[in-house]
Amino acid sequence: MSTSADATPVADPTQHYRRETRRHARPKVAVDTVLFAIDDGQVKSYLVRLKRGPAAGKWAFPGGLVRKREMLDEAVRRELLQSTGLSDCYIEQLFSFGDPNRDPKAHVVSVGYMALIDKASAAASCSRKYANGQWFEVARLPELAYDHAEIAEYAVRRLKSKLEYTNIACSLLPPTFTFAQLEELYGIVLGRALDRRNFRRRIMAMNLLNRLPLERRGNHRPAALYSFQQRSLQVIEML
Repeated sequence: MSTSADATPVADPTQHYRRETRRHARPKVAVDTVLFAIDDGQVKSYLVRLKRGPAAGKWAFPGGLVRKREMLDEAVRRELLQSTGLSDCYIEQLFSFGDPNRDPKAHVVSVGYMALIDKASAAASCSRKYANGQWFEVARLPELAYDHAEIAEYAVRRLKSKLEYTNIACSLLPPTFTFAQLEELYGIVLGRALDRRNFRRRIMAMNLLNRLPLERRGNHRPAALYSFQQRSLQVIEML
């Protein structure tokens, strides 16, 4: 009969389970949103200053972890509401950024989003998890946390691209605007001068706009006011 000295030790099943859990731990999922607005003749993006974590003190795009049973779009709107006070704006999913080393603290996959508003003053810093929030010109962004510089570049490319084949400009303009404002918007975002005559002819031929029975009056001659016939996204070859 074997003695206790001869018995083979049995591995602790609890420790084995913990080792397996660590080895097969799943990445966390987050959302980060590049919020754009046209302000003072520039394309600007809203950044928040981080208060905690390995990137404390750096600027980043508003975002956070997705909660259990929460849709990605719901997470984006929740984070935007908490960090900017915005409850309704255009959002669009961009790309998933999954470098395991993008966050030194944990393996976090970020789903990038783009959001657009027609007035920069509509956003205000109101989240306790950030030190403050501020608008920056996209061409002169400060040093960003994590891989947010890559997210910014991707978002700017998407905005320029969508401007050329959709009516996405409606989300960056107020409900009523002059044709000069529309033309200026395209020039600012695309970063190049437009052929004004051809641009006007092309836009008017598409029947995208409603000419309103109103005029904007100021120091110059009165200017006709327009609105988009449809403010939901349409795929149309604008340029």
